[in-house]
Amino acid sequence: MVREANVKQAAAEKQLKEAQGKIDVLQAEVTALKTLVLTSTPSSPNRQLHPQLQPSGARGAYKHVAGHIRNKSASGAFPSSPGKPEPSSVSIQPVAKEDREMDSVLYAEFLMWKEHPSLDRSSAFLSRIYREDIGPCLSFTRSELSQLVQSAVENNSLTIEPVAMSAIPMVKASAVECGGPKKCALSGMTRLCRHRIKLGDKESYYYISPSSRARITAVCNFFTYIRYIQQGLVRHDAEQMFWEVMRLRREMTVAKLGFYLTDQG
Repeated sequence: MVREANVKQAAAEKQLKEAQGKIDVLQAEVTALKTLVLTSTPSSPNRQLHPQLQPSGARGAYKHVAGHIRNKSASGAFPSSPGKPEPSSVSIQPVAKEDREMDSVLYAEFLMWKEHPSLDRSSAFLSRIYREDIGPCLSFTRSELSQLVQSAVENNSLTIEPVAMSAIPMVKASAVECGGPKKCALSGMTRLCRHRIKLGDKESYYYISPSSRARITAVCNFFTYIRYIQQGLVRHDAEQMFWEVMRLRREMTVAKLGFYLTDQG
């Protein structure tokens, strides 16, 4: 009976070691798959995670298992003897991050403007931004209205307000002249307009599309920031101010190209 018990104990210990070996291999597979997923991006896809990107000769080394990819060498029979599994060969690619480098000409123009900050567009700093960012961003199909919008933004007299769509059962004739809930007054394109603008003390409202609103808002954000600098409200150093100006310039460029964020809900 003692011998039989020893045999059973030895068999149980052997099965336990084999099970532990299988667990180690599975854990290694999970770690490898996580690494593959985390190092794969649209711009730099991981070739092991996307076998269609592998050369034809290398595709045979991988097979799909329940929607995932598993290496054949790890999905076969598990080793009968305990021991650490061989590490999976994973090509770890660096995650791309945004970097930046200061343009000495732009920085010099900003420093000159910062010595005596004003909204006078004759300075090299503002003249460039008007030419490269503000002008293109506020250049719409209706050029006359575009000029009025730009003047209102410069004078800080433009108002943007949301439109209660349910409160507009019909479009009045005066509203048609200024666009409408389904027509942007600036672009003239048929769009669902959830916002409208008012220029100074004028009674007319102009319905604007989400893209037009994004473009106007981007320019308003820029003017708000440089007004803060002019009024001495910004406590950052010159380099931090410069990079914030560059970020706001990028927002204007992105909005001009038609990209904008929408409210989820």
